[in-house]
Amino acid sequence: MYPLFEPRPKQREVVAYGAGKMGVSAVPGSGKTSTLSYLAAEIVASGALEDDQEVLVVTLVNSAVDNFSSRVSAFVKARGLMPHLGYLVRTLHGLAHDVVRDRPALAGLAEGFQIVDERISERILRDAANAWVAANGDAVRHLLGSDMDEDKQGWVRRTKLGLVVGDVARSVIREAKDLLLTPLELSQRIDAPGMPLELAEMACAIYADYQRALAYRGAVDFDDLVGLALRALQADYEYLERLRRRWPFILEDEAQDSSRLQEEILRLLAGPGGNWVRVGDPNQAIYETFTTASPHFLRDFLGQEGVTVRELPNSGRSTPSIIDLANRLIDWTRQEHPVDSVRDALWLPHIEPAPAGDPQPNPEDSAESVVFVGRKLSPAEELEYVVGSLERWLPDHQDETVAVLVPRNDRGEAVAALLKERQVDCIELLRSTMATRVAAGALAHVGRCLADPTTPAKLAKAYEVWQRGTRDDPEAAAQTERLAKLLGACSRVEDFLAPRGAMDWLDAALAGEGDTDARQQLADFRELVARWQEASLLPIDQLVLTLAHDLFEEQADLAVAHKLAVVLRGMAESTPDWELPELVRELAVVARNQRRFVGLSGDDTGFDPEQYRGKVVVATVHKAKGLEWDRVYLMSVNNYNYPSGLAHDSYFAEKWFVRDQLNLEAEALAQLETAISGADYEEGQATRKARLEYAAERLRLLYVGITRAKRELVVTWNTGRRGDSQPAAPLVALQTYWEERSGASTS
Repeated sequence: MYPLFEPRPKQREVVAYGAGKMGVSAVPGSGKTSTLSYLAAEIVASGALEDDQEVLVVTLVNSAVDNFSSRVSAFVKARGLMPHLGYLVRTLHGLAHDVVRDRPALAGLAEGFQIVDERISERILRDAANAWVAANGDAVRHLLGSDMDEDKQGWVRRTKLGLVVGDVARSVIREAKDLLLTPLELSQRIDAPGMPLELAEMACAIYADYQRALAYRGAVDFDDLVGLALRALQADYEYLERLRRRWPFILEDEAQDSSRLQEEILRLLAGPGGNWVRVGDPNQAIYETFTTASPHFLRDFLGQEGVTVRELPNSGRSTPSIIDLANRLIDWTRQEHPVDSVRDALWLPHIEPAPAGDPQPNPEDSAESVVFVGRKLSPAEELEYVVGSLERWLPDHQDETVAVLVPRNDRGEAVAALLKERQVDCIELLRSTMATRVAAGALAHVGRCLADPTTPAKLAKAYEVWQRGTRDDPEAAAQTERLAKLLGACSRVEDFLAPRGAMDWLDAALAGEGDTDARQQLADFRELVARWQEASLLPIDQLVLTLAHDLFEEQADLAVAHKLAVVLRGMAESTPDWELPELVRELAVVARNQRRFVGLSGDDTGFDPEQYRGKVVVATVHKAKGLEWDRVYLMSVNNYNYPSGLAHDSYFAEKWFVRDQLNLEAEALAQLETAISGADYEEGQATRKARLEYAAERLRLLYVGITRAKRELVVTWNTGRRGDSQPAAPLVALQTYWEERSGASTS
């Protein structure tokens, strides 16, 4: 036996695999990573490989690559073999990159092609979407609700519609690339049915602009990589055969998140009679809304003739009570969900506790394993409840792990802000950390001032940022506010920044005042802005570091600024046509917590909850997948965050300003399906179908949230921003079940 891992009986069935195709359904906490790593090491040690061959392990995210590599290495080394030989671990995108980089000509690319990251890709897409909105006034008006007046329509067009149109285009572009359709091919398909498909046409036009922008840079995006890799493999059979020989065994992790193209690449590499093991949990498929992934690909694979099916049903992660609750969610969904078409959202098997004598037994059960807070709470009251509970719990549990799991980033940001206000240590697994958001916000405000130096409001905001250290002193804060208003009322900024002769705006603005401190502050600020304006001619990273030196004193803020500077320098190099306004706009996006900057978050390289005992981890449920904590607070389980397809539910994807509550992304994808297959299209059907698909995915998200808890689970809900949200239907069912099971009332 290998050290550190003693296979359970069901795990032994998996690692006894010899050859062929095998599908493994693994419940949360079943040790699938250890089992798959063990299997890879078994194959390496068995002598089944020749010297030039490897086991190919494919996983979902970069952090899992390191985890798999270290585990397989340990197992191989324990057998007296050389570590790091005989296996290769890659994400699917990493594998696609290897193929395309190795043979770019097969993919139609030049040797020096580059890959744009998500920031560049997002900005190119947004620019294309905004350009379409500006150029298509009649079509834009058709998208908006008819009950809005002209002023409100104008505001929506300026502030909201470009984002929504960009989201619609992104969904269609991803689907088109998954179908290997170029903009020209897509356009021809859209024209073929002879019926108006306005949303698909809109997305196709943006797709064409987007691809032209990539071609101008000699670049591809991450979605292109997978399709181009498949093209390369299909174009050269001898090259494909060499790769098949190199990787005679393929082990795929997180197969529930596979897409059509990803599955096709691995199917090609495995070959008709090849060795392909797929491990996943369809009940943890929670990325359909954001990607082209679907659990149906794994489900279909498990049902194919010739595929050996195994289960990993045992989990030592959670107490029996928490396991029972997760299993009840499966049963309620499959048997009692009020909407029949959502009943297949969750699949068997149930989670089973670890067998007797298991080296990793389940935590001991207790009366406090599960707590439902049944009281009706406003969003603010829910925050107070959770943070207050943490303040009482933490002092006696400094050796334990704890997490607050939220459905969306903005809710997590509110939790983190209140924890910081109460001086409770917290770690954020959100798009960006609070430190990043604050630093990016300060730099963005000053950057806006430099990019638009004649606007008084931006000058005033830059002054407030410079003086933000006065917030804790009421008298100084009042002075900062007064002087900022004074700057905001300056009709000609140049009269303040560059006075001519005796005409100094500062003298006139403070005439009759004896406050020399105020005059000195504004004079110092004027000199500072002059220095910043000179620095604005420097490369963006040098400008950011110059601003940071004047704005920040804490080492943590300076460290964040340094990382931001490095990232922005990379963006400037990748997008040479961007100037200061575009780069400042990226800082503003991070400050609003609308996107994570790669390199500024611990989850880029993996996250280990054990390193943060006695500290509160705040994470979205999506980010928590694959992680576990002793105590988990599962927040905001209402019918907005976890809708069920019922009449009184509301849906995140349906914007209030879009006519007839249409889900534009779903409608655009339905129009794309009509263009490709000739299927009938009736407006509104796709929106109704999307509601049910979303309800199914949110059930799986709730299942993931419950199964992150090892010893204690606390579940709360709130009434939402408008005060009309209700507890989610599955929450009511679970709460009722728990009261009947335990004979206890909810908190």
